[in-house]
Amino acid sequence: MGYKKLNRTSEHRKALIKNMLNSLIKYEQITTTLPKAKVLKPQADKIITLGKKDTLTNTKSLISKLQDIKSANKVKKTLSKRYESRKGGYTRIIKAGFRYGDNAPMAVIEFVDRDVEAKKVDIKKKDPIKDTKKEDPKKVSA
Repeated sequence: MGYKKLNRTSEHRKALIKNMLNSLIKYEQITTTLPKAKVLKPQADKIITLGKKDTLTNTKSLISKLQDIKSANKVKKTLSKRYESRKGGYTRIIKAGFRYGDNAPMAVIEFVDRDVEAKKVDIKKKDPIKDTKKEDPKKVSA
């Protein structure tokens, strides 16, 4: 067999890999099971290699594989510049023990020389102006 099936249908497997690729590009580090990480690693390396050559064909194939323009732009603008001098091996897999519920082997897959701040993309910062507005009615009534 040429690839691992991960006990899924082909459509489910393709969607899983696409979503994991988008998450890896967005956060630059994700935690998943070891077999999924091993399937994802070559795919991620191919995406970075594709983004390094700035042609219209490569851009279109990036967008078609990722189905997300933001991820494709990040690959082309940020990640391809970061790994310009590197010839391969853009990702690494670190084993992370076993999952509590079913004892599945877990792994962390991340980009080499990753941006640590990318992990906090979705965390919203507290706005001090909104916090003071919420506290003002309490001070008036108290």
